Amino acid sequence: MAKPVDFGTRLRSAMDASGPLCVGIDPHPALLEAWGLPNSADGVRSFSLTVVEAMTGAAAILKPQVALFERFGSAGFAALEETLAAARAAGLLTLADAKRGDIGSTMAAYATAWLDDSSPLASDAVTLSPYLGYESLRPAIDLAASTGRGVFVLGLTSNPEGPSVQHVGGSNSVAKSIIDQVTADNVAAIDLGHVGLVVGATIGDAPEKLGIDLTASKAPLLTPGLGAQGATAQDIAESFASSYGQVLGTSSRDILRAGPSVQALRDKALSVRDELLAAKQ
Repeated sequence: MAKPVDFGTRLRSAMDASGPLCVGIDPHPALLEAWGLPNSADGVRSFSLTVVEAMTGAAAILKPQVALFERFGSAGFAALEETLAAARAAGLLTLADAKRGDIGSTMAAYATAWLDDSSPLASDAVTLSPYLGYESLRPAIDLAASTGRGVFVLGLTSNPEGPSVQHVGGSNSVAKSIIDQVTADNVAAIDLGHVGLVVGATIGDAPEKLGIDLTASKAPLLTPGLGAQGATAQDIAESFASSYGQVLGTSSRDILRAGPSVQALRDKALSVRDELLAAKQ
């Protein structure tokens, strides 16, 4: 059997074709209400399939927030499975925002759920939490590599509580240790590796202060915080500088508020994408 195309190559192709935009699929109760949909698994399903329809050709990757499906139990997971299948059929990459992290056989089971060809929840990538130790994520990192999928590891997040853990150690910080290990896993990549990083769009000069080289990591950089959380494309371009070519600008509520019109959603996404592209110049 031929080896699958690696995730970094597939992601770069999607970014070149559709722009460096990741759109979250976040069916919050308030958004469901604003769209005239019930706060139920059926409402979540309708919401999510509308986003998939609108984003074809306008985004490199879609990021369903797993918790907002999970709250409806098996019916919510069924809606997520249908959403992932619809995105796949539309040629869109998917990133399951599940933030999984555990040890041993439990981590292996999470890896199978989100990254194995046989799973109905299989996505092109999944978010992971490394705070049981980076190597605890090895089952997912290795399975992703073997199936042509990716992982995005929490690195430098922009929530107020993040620095209390991630910045500990200064020049030998927890975040630097994690990112150094990501760099080692991506060392053979020509462009983007299969191990990405979640790095908040509003972290400012934290990488410089902590001695972190994001460019050397070869990691795709998922940057939550664009739009509703206050960051602009120009802010991200200035903060990430030489690593901006690795950035997936991530927007959820700012784009989703344009719904439920498919055309309005698409127009908003294209506007955000164009801002990201313009900031690269």
